[in-house]
Amino acid sequence: MGEDVGARTFSREDRARYRDKVRRCLDVFAEMLREARFDVERPMTGLEIELNLVDDESQPTMRNTDVLAAVADPSFQTELGQFNVEINVAPRRLAGTGTAQFEEDVRASLNAADAKARAIGAHLVMIGILPTLRPEHLTARTLSANPRYELLNEQIFAARGEDLRIAINGVERLAVTADTITPEAACTSTQFHLQVSPGQFADYWNAAQAVAGVQVALGANSPLFFGRELWRETRIPLFQQATDTRSEEIKAQGVRPRVWFGERWITSVFDLFEENVRYFPALLPVCDPEDPAEALATGDVPKLAELRLHNGTVYRWNRPVYDVLRGRPHLRVENRVLPAGPTVLDTIANGAFYFGLVRALAESDRPLWSQMSFSAAEENFTTCARYGIDAQVFWPGLGYLPVTELVLRRLLPLAHHGLDRWGLEPDERDRLLAVIEQRCLTGRNGASWQVETLHRLESADHLDRPEALREVVRHYVDLMHTNRPVHEWPLP
Repeated sequence: MGEDVGARTFSREDRARYRDKVRRCLDVFAEMLREARFDVERPMTGLEIELNLVDDESQPTMRNTDVLAAVADPSFQTELGQFNVEINVAPRRLAGTGTAQFEEDVRASLNAADAKARAIGAHLVMIGILPTLRPEHLTARTLSANPRYELLNEQIFAARGEDLRIAINGVERLAVTADTITPEAACTSTQFHLQVSPGQFADYWNAAQAVAGVQVALGANSPLFFGRELWRETRIPLFQQATDTRSEEIKAQGVRPRVWFGERWITSVFDLFEENVRYFPALLPVCDPEDPAEALATGDVPKLAELRLHNGTVYRWNRPVYDVLRGRPHLRVENRVLPAGPTVLDTIANGAFYFGLVRALAESDRPLWSQMSFSAAEENFTTCARYGIDAQVFWPGLGYLPVTELVLRRLLPLAHHGLDRWGLEPDERDRLLAVIEQRCLTGRNGASWQVETLHRLESADHLDRPEALREVVRHYVDLMHTNRPVHEWPLP
């Protein structure tokens, strides 16, 4: 979302002024790229995890304000829905035992926060979509008490001019309408950040796009929504539809959606920012007093506030990020394809696989994207969201094959090599990649466990769907706290 934005209305003059300012920011950004003014010496990695809040009955609880007050930790923040919070993990280098330190930090923070939340009757859950969510949990009343969310909601519906229609055809079918963007709050994700130099950015972003489908297949954890079994990663189509500013007629004209896979391989990070400015009108046209050209000319580092805010309202699955830290600008690839959970260990294993694989591919002598069409990468992404760990994908030189076979035969060795390039200790590398390997060998990830558990509770225990969904969440939370990887989780 970018910076916090206060409640307000926007005039035509605001929008014209903002458009001009965004374009000036883009010009300054291009000049900064030409002058190589970016921090590239010690690349860092980062992690964000969005969480759900449930009560003692495994139902969503609208208590994020109370929970954040009880936790009293600035690394925890609000998210769109009152049943959401987010943890931002301090960035670090991967070299040595960086991933183990990530895992230790996240577990300690989440355990401490959950203990404080339990004291007021709430529990933290790392899961892509909470199975017990119902339509009454996703209304205007359940938006978090932050003006930026209400403003974003108003602007999206002003652009649409009509209610949202959410239609997902999976194992079962769902068709509902919504008059707010709160269905987006159902989608809780894990975001990996990877700092790269301007010269490397295109290779890393292209690599991330090429493996996005594989990531989703292995990490799927969102098969249930509003009581229906839909896609294995229902979060993907739900997020696309819940933030869509286009009416049906505008869609028919080929206007691009704001939740966007993209449409081509890139040659520079500038391509992505320029596309965002060229294709997408402003949702939040708030102008900062800084003159970016003047800041650059006087030797300061421009904030590029308008460009960053605009970038934060275009929801690419791999998003470019410009940021300034300790007076130095840097670039990051923000990988947004994965759901939250199931465990901290699973999350860190997903991260190790991603960081290792994209480095190996980005540094390859023959780039993967020179052998593969962009549309094939997008097709893989959609197929893997729908079928999860059972998906068939296309890969250059191999044709169509099960995603698990691709990972075992080709991608795990590449991830192994990439983690060596990052300097990760061999024992740590092998521990985490073994989690990915076992997921492939067992065919078990968060989505498959949830679905198998639901079916068993309905058939063997003769529970109706609402009660079975509560039991799914109850068992899930208990197993989440063991930190055993999901491929080892028993069925009830």
